[in-house]
Amino acid sequence: MLVFSDQNLAFLAVPKTGTTAFEMALRPRADIILSKRRKHLTAARFHNKVAPFLADTFDLRVETIAVMRDPIEQIRSWYRYRSGPRQKGTKASTNGCSFDDFVLAVISDNPPPFAGIGSQFNFVTSGKGEVLVNHLFAYERQPVFRAFLAQAFGEEIVLKQKNISPPAEAPLSAAVEAKLRKVRADEFALYERVKAAGGHLVTPVG
Repeated sequence: MLVFSDQNLAFLAVPKTGTTAFEMALRPRADIILSKRRKHLTAARFHNKVAPFLADTFDLRVETIAVMRDPIEQIRSWYRYRSGPRQKGTKASTNGCSFDDFVLAVISDNPPPFAGIGSQFNFVTSGKGEVLVNHLFAYERQPVFRAFLAQAFGEEIVLKQKNISPPAEAPLSAAVEAKLRKVRADEFALYERVKAAGGHLVTPVG
């Protein structure tokens, strides 16, 4: 998570949404940086804990920005990441697991360690399903996100590719995709809202 006082913005890092390159490029401009285990602070925790602290301590009231990815591609990115050499031999490794089996484990009632990845919907919403991010962007519409950042920071943000998941075959059967879409209907619906808004969904957050 990054906070920029001059721009009155906080960048919330939704896992596996291709934003590491943006974070690294913006990091030198940030006034507050939460990294490692605190890097992926959810919108609810930010809204309930960090936002009041910023307001009380610095009289700073920021708007939040985050990126959301096609739900299937976001889970596929997790799968590929956990099939890489850094995860080999750990409980988080997906080696020997098909993508179908990984998806079924992810959406099960009690996901095993390798499938405990959370969800984008839960990351950006409240417990009641309310969107808690002021500016939610679609990963697949990156020019829109880049234009927003360029306007906010007064210059184009130059990126270097970072944290790219290793290549791995990850086909998804129609039957498993149907189950995923049913279980995570709220996430697919929210992603469609972001796309329908031109790749930039603006939500007032009280």
